Amino acid sequence: MAEIHLKSLAHSYSQNPAGPEDYAIRQLDHVWEKGGAYALLGPSGCGKSTMLNIISGLLAPSEGDVLFDGKRVNELSPRDRNIAQVFQFPVIYDSMTVFQNLAFPLKNTGVPAAQIKTKVNEIAEILEIEDELHKKAKNLTADQKQKVSMGRGLVRGDVSAILFDEPLTVIDPQLKWKLRRKLKQIHEQFDITMVYVTHDQLEASTFADKIAVMYGGQIVQFGTPTELFEQPNHTFVGYFIGSPGMNLIEVRRCEGGVCFGDTVVPMGTQQTEALENLTSSNVKIGIRPEFVQASDVAADDTFAAEVKDVEDLGTYKIMTVRLGDETMKVRLTEDQHFEAGGTVQLSFPEKWLKLYVDEFLVEETEQ
Repeated sequence: MAEIHLKSLAHSYSQNPAGPEDYAIRQLDHVWEKGGAYALLGPSGCGKSTMLNIISGLLAPSEGDVLFDGKRVNELSPRDRNIAQVFQFPVIYDSMTVFQNLAFPLKNTGVPAAQIKTKVNEIAEILEIEDELHKKAKNLTADQKQKVSMGRGLVRGDVSAILFDEPLTVIDPQLKWKLRRKLKQIHEQFDITMVYVTHDQLEASTFADKIAVMYGGQIVQFGTPTELFEQPNHTFVGYFIGSPGMNLIEVRRCEGGVCFGDTVVPMGTQQTEALENLTSSNVKIGIRPEFVQASDVAADDTFAAEVKDVEDLGTYKIMTVRLGDETMKVRLTEDQHFEAGGTVQLSFPEKWLKLYVDEFLVEETEQ
């Protein structure tokens, strides 16, 4: 396994990039630490697969360096980087048996036959395909084929890292959770550096210890699932993480805090100080639906909003409200009852009300 450092890395598919918009990856510095289980999360077109292919050596970066344990590997092939990569769709040899597919990487590197048999059987048992070892790969189901594809990466004990590029695309939805947990167990057992690319926040949270969220060719936040949820560093992270995502409202500075329409929202001391020194007009406040407090009793710190809709999802409800000209989502417990067309009193706890300037969080320090 290896520490992977992307140093001053940038990539453009254009021969003569004229500006940031021509880059699939804008200049960034990032380290995947040795033995970590990571997810690279973001929407289609944000640069996830480009970054993965640069790490593996399938693509040469336009700028910057790829370092494995401090050694520059830009010119090395995927084979020489000792990287295993699992793609969206299974890459296996249909004419071979499952055993032969799993043994292939080891056989190519001259591993003794007895050792190959032991390792293949070990990985097959972990992936629960030991009963398929002597079947032709062409006769397997799609999820079994993807297990074999994963196994070909896992069977190599000497890999620098294993890269997964949306590996559960072809897997039956009912089996996805089980396979995600299986990959997590494999990581814990073998302590291999793993990077898992996905657009699915549930997949990322289930698999990874830390998640890198990509947006517009940049990693806008790197942290644990809890950090991304509770302290989103960028408006995109707030919007993309969570279901539904963070409520984000464009505001202007005004006496006592920030305003939208006729609504004045007080801000914390540090946020107010930050507002006084701003030159940008791109200012937003954000709060997650889970943290908005809803009541039928008015108070000094509440805002009267119109209830537009209440969606009952079984263990909780999602209420859509109209506050001034803005629409917001509020998560309710099972025992909270509000009717469409009625009025609700909302409050925004200071701890969970975030301030964003030019899309990035205005950080607050502990008092």
